[in-house]
Amino acid sequence: MPELPEVETIRSGIAPHLVDQTITQVIIRNPNLRWPITNDLPQLLPGLTIKAVARRAKYLLLDCEAGTLIIHLGMSGSLRMLKPEPGISPPLPHKHDHVDLIINQQTIVRFRDPRRFGAVLWHYGDIAQHPLFSHLGPEPLTSDFSAQQLYDKTRGSRVSIKQTLMNNRMVVGIGNIYANEALFHAKITPTIAAGKIGLTRFKALVPAVKSILQKAIETGGSSLRDFVNCEGNPGYFQQHYAVYGRGGDTCRQCRAVIQHIRQNQRSSFYCPRCQH
Repeated sequence: MPELPEVETIRSGIAPHLVDQTITQVIIRNPNLRWPITNDLPQLLPGLTIKAVARRAKYLLLDCEAGTLIIHLGMSGSLRMLKPEPGISPPLPHKHDHVDLIINQQTIVRFRDPRRFGAVLWHYGDIAQHPLFSHLGPEPLTSDFSAQQLYDKTRGSRVSIKQTLMNNRMVVGIGNIYANEALFHAKITPTIAAGKIGLTRFKALVPAVKSILQKAIETGGSSLRDFVNCEGNPGYFQQHYAVYGRGGDTCRQCRAVIQHIRQNQRSSFYCPRCQH
């Protein structure tokens, strides 16, 4: 699933092409995504101007003043920007190209989702009050996510620190890959209960989370299976993995063998010598 860096990579890629531009047509080929696309979207959106392209957690938000178009990429979704040359027809849609937004009668934003776990939703009013967003924790790259805040929220918790980092009520957008990597750089084992971690160690973990996410954004995110940016190019952060996907390999810092375990049905990777 695309995580925060991948979604932010897409946001920054499409924003220059969409901000202050007008939606002129909406084409829905298959409305049956995670939640059905409302059948009046092709009537609601044409004529609206996109004022901003934002991100909240792993959701893309197209602010159209009258409302917000919410896009979630699900497990395998992607957005492609298509700009056909004058007189040349745009590429024909593939089987899994479910939605097109036509911008200024020329640029196409094409939503592709083979597994159909993604979403395209329309919301009037304050986006923060939408049921998908009202319970969300802070963004990890903002000052709202701090060691003190995380320490206070986890007192008495028996939940592992890895699961805590992946809990959107605690902090948003940190998926499996980046939780593994951040815990390695903070030298914290993924299995320790969050409530047993002291403030000093949280002061190492929070900067590690921020640093890992920022580096991933700078390298275009990670491409393991389906992720590509809006131009169809993969991300390259996987070249920098310290532990994720490296079970059985040697740690690049201490040469111990990287361990691979399952936590809550997700893979965890860690160095038994560096992390404790």
